[in-house]
Amino acid sequence: MENNFDFYVGTWDVANRRLSKPLVGSDEWEEFPGISVAHTFFDGAGNFDEIDFPTKGFSGVTVRIYDKATDEWSLYWVNSNKPATLRDPPMVGRFDGDEGLFYADDSYEGTPVKVRYRWSDITGTSAHWEQAFSTDGGETWETNWTMDSTRRA
Repeated sequence: MENNFDFYVGTWDVANRRLSKPLVGSDEWEEFPGISVAHTFFDGAGNFDEIDFPTKGFSGVTVRIYDKATDEWSLYWVNSNKPATLRDPPMVGRFDGDEGLFYADDSYEGTPVKVRYRWSDITGTSAHWEQAFSTDGGETWETNWTMDSTRRA
């Protein structure tokens, strides 16, 4: 439903945890901070946030658009290191209760993957996001990036 992402409007401190080497069985993680500022538009049927990763030297923007006819969100990502590269196809999915699941087919370093974004543990002051890859069509998943967001006062 539209307004699903209204919870994220505002400024957030984001604790990132990213797998150093996805899809090779690694358990080595890197941790780094982020600061996200999110806004809504189209009366909640649109949402975007810009996240800055100050210790990594890049930032990104996610634009989320709700399609009332399909009851699905399309999520587009663009990275400041590749400003002409908008995530295409978008991640597409919806919320079921307090959990949002979004999927797309993509590739990682030449390997075809199914990508899953998952939003969960959403409260007025916190939210959890994670990205996972599957190389077997969604039978098994490897989580490779998590973000725990805490709302700034």
